[in-house]
Amino acid sequence: MTNVCDEMKRTHYIYSMKTNLFLALLFFSAVAIAQPSTKKNPKDFIPAGFVLVSSVEGDLNKDGVADKVLLIKGTDKGAYEKNEFGEMVDRNRRGIIVLFKKDNQYQMVLKNLNCFSSENEDGGVYYAPELSLEINKGNLYIHYAHGRYGYWKYTFRYRNSDFYLIGYDSSEGGEVVEKETSINFLSKKKQEKVNTNESAEGGDEEFRETWTNITVTKLLKLRDIKDFENFEQVDMLKY
Repeated sequence: MTNVCDEMKRTHYIYSMKTNLFLALLFFSAVAIAQPSTKKNPKDFIPAGFVLVSSVEGDLNKDGVADKVLLIKGTDKGAYEKNEFGEMVDRNRRGIIVLFKKDNQYQMVLKNLNCFSSENEDGGVYYAPELSLEINKGNLYIHYAHGRYGYWKYTFRYRNSDFYLIGYDSSEGGEVVEKETSINFLSKKKQEKVNTNESAEGGDEEFRETWTNITVTKLLKLRDIKDFENFEQVDMLKY
């Protein structure tokens, strides 16, 4: 009987040891997976099949350290097409990578690889809009300039561990501004300014200003935008 009890105790001890070892390995594996990788060179975050187009620096998480945002572009040879003039142009889409810097190392916090169209998209009777990125006062701006047709700009802010769309601004017209729109998704306000001076030559516009309340059910995340050219159809932007 004693031998049987001893054997049961030994079996229970071995089982407990194996269980504890398994749980320990599981825990450390989970910790390892949860720990984001860090790299010293921002370019090391660019995945295969993409190249760096441009980058901007600025403090995005308010820790006093300049972070980095990369504008990247695909390199798929199959994305080359003939335009209306019979020229082969690169239609590879572009994307964005956001890196936070700490202790001279970078950590990737956002990746959206195909959210911007190619710079060679058909601009109709005009050239395609020019895309640029900017960081100012903790905000990330995605700006499209379209010459005499004006511009439009999206404002994103880092909060709750993600980047959210908090503002949208646009201007119609070039030298003479015909209309300006500004939307604040935090205050849920929309401002419109329409030029009423039909003889304006630029700088002498006279604007009629109106404010309206908008309904915002949720803030849109930058990582969820699949196409900046068409995402206005998202419900939250149907103000």
